[in-house]
Parts: sequence; structure tokens; C-alpha cells
Amino acid sequence: MKIILAGFNLDYETIRASQSSSPEPERFTPETVSAAYARISRNPAPVNELREAARREVEKARRSNQSIVFDMGHSSIAEHAVFNIDVLGVSRLLVEEIEKFRLCSYTEKSQRYVLLQDDFVVPREVREAGLAGRFTETVKAQNEFYRRLYEGLLPWVLAENPELAAVPANRSMLEGWAKEDARYVLCLATEAQLGMTLNTRNLELMLRRLSAHPLEEAREYSWRLHDVTRGIAPSLVRYTAPTEFDGATREDLRTIAGAVLGRAADRPEGPVEEVRLAWATPEADTRVAAALLHGASRHPLEKCLRTAAALSAEDRADLFKASFRRMKAWDAPLREFENVDLQFDLVVSASCFAQLKRHRMATLVAQDYDPALGVTVPPSIAAVGMEAPFRDVMARTEETCEAIRRAVPAAAPYILTNAHRKRVLMKMNARELYHVARLRADRHAQWDIRRLTEKMLSLARETMPLTFMMAGGKDRFREIFRAAFPPE
Repeated sequence: MKIILAGFNLDYETIRASQSSSPEPERFTPETVSAAYARISRNPAPVNELREAARREVEKARRSNQSIVFDMGHSSIAEHAVFNIDVLGVSRLLVEEIEKFRLCSYTEKSQRYVLLQDDFVVPREVREAGLAGRFTETVKAQNEFYRRLYEGLLPWVLAENPELAAVPANRSMLEGWAKEDARYVLCLATEAQLGMTLNTRNLELMLRRLSAHPLEEAREYSWRLHDVTRGIAPSLVRYTAPTEFDGATREDLRTIAGAVLGRAADRPEGPVEEVRLAWATPEADTRVAAALLHGASRHPLEKCLRTAAALSAEDRADLFKASFRRMKAWDAPLREFENVDLQFDLVVSASCFAQLKRHRMATLVAQDYDPALGVTVPPSIAAVGMEAPFRDVMARTEETCEAIRRAVPAAAPYILTNAHRKRVLMKMNARELYHVARLRADRHAQWDIRRLTEKMLSLARETMPLTFMMAGGKDRFREIFRAAFPPE
């Protein structure tokens, strides 16, 4: 066996400094790695020699990439070239669009830990509609109340947690709790920044999709991203122009949905149902049991299903326990648990969705933000007697939103806040829900998504109790394990 380091990420300033002193600066490209790996399947030479050959002949490597990726359709070759991108000065609303691309990696500036200033985006659509003044006044009123909220919430958080507050090292954490509830009044135009890592295959998809987006900010992001990357790996990124499919399909669907369902959504009467299990795999415990038997034997699935269905309750429980017995808090369930699915119909705040969208292996289909769904009010805001002024700010926000909606509907969500809600259809397999639960049902998780996750988990246990026998937050793992495996 031989393991050879083929490459690793470098800060671009380091690369640029090396390029300036190199007689062959064009060799500083990730395309040569893609070209070398593309040749593995048809060339008997060792892969390290293929890389050396590609480095010697960059233009030949580029022609090879173009032929293999675009003419032959082997797009996975483009996944070997990777970019790290700094993204600054974009709105929280645009971040939601960026992070729809599930095979990229993101680390975002958190509104839970950073005390925000008056940095926000004024959309071009709003300026051109003559509403920039009203938009800015509303955002400044939100931001001013954000600071008032933080000043009112911090003493309350400290008083509610005297033991933690007595330890100076906990101060930053407690301040974060106050910030994370104060941020519910901040709007989706608030500036954000993130670090992003993506390969060139996903880069091309992102460029093309966002160049067709109805928001000017998304289209500007697309061309700026293209501008900083296109000279580095030109052989791997070709189709970046908007397509008719990307640009028109959603609007076609809205037209048909409006005709079939009616244009206006029904206004909810009474409390909104925040979590509903819309569908789950029938006989899910039986199907997971069959998958466990299948993975541990040489029998076909049909026989494993018959056997699993005929097991006694005790034997079936023992089968599941055998898959969990050696599990630790950091272990994922076996892949067999991916054979059953759950579909949830959710109503979530923008604050909650900002965290939920990070679970990119789930299938998330989100509607637009809808003021008719009301707002999520953190319990702490009510506890410090600031719910009434909070709702006053929400009412002013919604008046401005409606004015923008009448002029430029696509730009209206910018003014809505982290407290405003949207409907989200979320489908995931049981193994993914375990992952969500470990992170989001933990006591260290933010309260909004923790509450949502606990409701989802409760509904999941009702329909497939054995499958979710060990599901819960990391902090409860020991307790859950002892309940399943009591000490003898």
C-alpha cells in the first residue's frame, strides 16, 4: 500500500505570491488534479505519475478535462477541483438561497454570538421602486429595538442563571443567550458573511441557478462569484448562463397552483400547527428489522421481510438492541436505518430555519415567508415585559412589507424578521433524524429548533418506536442508553 498526498488547500494570497515568482504561473490550477484522476480508468500508469504529466502540460490537461467532463458527460471529474470562497456583505435572505446547494460546505457568522450593528442590504428593487427611505426607516427601528431588547434581556438571563453567572468564564455564553433572543427582531436584509467550500461541479450549478434568480442580489452574487473563479479552472466551468428551466419553472408552477388552490392562502384560525407528521413509511419497524437481517445474512429481502414480520415483540426488540448495544453518543445508527422515511409539514421562524437548513441531507422544500402565519415570540421577551413593543415593531414591519409587495413582490421578504414564519416540507430517513436529534434536541441547542426537534421526535417515536429507541439529544444519551440497557 502507498498513500500519497496529492494536494491540499492553501490561502490564495500564498498561492498568488508563489505564482508571481514562478516561471510557469499557469501550473497553479486544480485542473491538473482533475485531469490526472480522469485518466486513472484508462491509463495503467500510477496516479502520481499521471499528476506529474498533467502538471507538465496544463493546456493538454485542460483539453482533456473539457472532453471528459462536457463531451463525455463524466461530470464527477470536476469534483476534484475545490474552491474556498469568502462571502461578505450579502443579506440573510440571500444566504438562504446560497445554502440550498447541499453538497457545499458553509460556516456562517452567527447572530447568536455576535452583537450586530446597523449593517444591512437595501435591495436594488426597493430603491428603484422609490421605497428605500421607508425600508431604511423600518430597518433602523428594528435595529434600535434589537439593542433595547439585548439590554433588557441580558440582566434577565443573568438573574435566571445565577450559578452560571457566578463563573466569569460563562459570561460570553450568557450574553449569547440574550443575543439569540434579541435577534428575532432583526430583518432578513441584515448583512451576513460566510466561508464557503465547493467543488467546480457545484460551483457551475450555483452560478447557473442563481443567475436565473428573480432577485438582483442573487444575480449579482452569481456574476461576482464567476468573476473570481473563472480564470483558475476554465476547463471545468462552462455552462453558467441561466436556463429556461431554472428561470421559468417555479413561476409556471405558481401559476398552476394559484389556479388550482386559489391565490390567497387561508388565514389560520387559532394557533398554527407547527409540527405535523404528514407521512411515514408503513410498518417502519418491520422494514428496519428486515434491513438489519438482510445486512447480516445472505438471504433476499423478501425472506427477511417475512421473517421480520413474524418475529415476536421480544425477538424484534432484541434485534434492534443488538444494533444499538455498542453505540456511543457520537455514533450514528447503522445505514440500515436509511430504509424508512418520515415527512414533516412544519411552520418555522426564520431564526429556526437558519439552523434547520443546515441539515442538507434531508429534503427541504420551503415556501416564501408568510406574515399570515404570525411570528415566533421568544418566551424571554414576554418574561421581561417587552412583548407588546415587540409586536408593535412586527406590525410596522408588516406594513412596510405589504407596501414593497405591491410594488416588487420578490423583494418583500427582505424586510421581514427572524421572528416571521414560513411553511417547510421536510423529508428525511430515520438515520438523518437521529443526526438532527443529537444536535438539535440537546440542551445546548437553541430553544426554538430544540422545541421543534423534540416535537418531531415525539411523533416519530409514536409511529416507529423501536427504530427511534435510542434517539435524543447528546446530553440525554446516557439516560436513554440506561433505559434500553439497564445495569444487571
